[in-house]
Amino acid sequence: MSTSSNISFSEQTAAIVRELAEAAKLGPGKVLVVGASTSEVAGRRIGTGGAVETAEALYQGIAEVQAAFGFAVAFQCCEHLNRALVMERELLETLGLNEVAAVPVPGAGGSMAAYAYRKLNDPCLAERMEAHAGIDIGETLIGMHLRSVAVPFRPSLRYIGEARVNAAYSRPKLIGGQRAVYQLESEGGSALCD
Repeated sequence: MSTSSNISFSEQTAAIVRELAEAAKLGPGKVLVVGASTSEVAGRRIGTGGAVETAEALYQGIAEVQAAFGFAVAFQCCEHLNRALVMERELLETLGLNEVAAVPVPGAGGSMAAYAYRKLNDPCLAERMEAHAGIDIGETLIGMHLRSVAVPFRPSLRYIGEARVNAAYSRPKLIGGQRAVYQLESEGGSALCD
């Protein structure tokens, strides 16, 4: 299924995350949530063939783009840890998130979350969050951790290995109805309320 088999998992991941970061205007103060099934990347059913080596390649691609753009990253665990999020403790504290206690391992948390937990400086798990954007590698269901309103994003590469990739970024809710204005006008007229 993959149309990008001639480039590494790391390069595929970096290309997709870079496109999303540009579209979502990710930078300092923004958070990207990542859900990844290394089993699906390898062409197996989710949860049946996780591989730390695959997680390492995905992590490298994400870290490359993160270093260039300056956003924070949270890695979603699998359902066995209730899709908790691995992140730096500093991010958890900055956002005032609810910490939960577990150490992800490949069989309970998933290979991606387990790898990330071991690579971060001061890792911890948060129960949930509202990220600015997300990438879902292998249909791991990251939507519960995105802000509303989520805007689907279709990267030019739709697969990493054999795993289908979906992504989204968020935008503020539009409020006010028919009379509302969503951008300042350049000079001249302004909308006034009675």
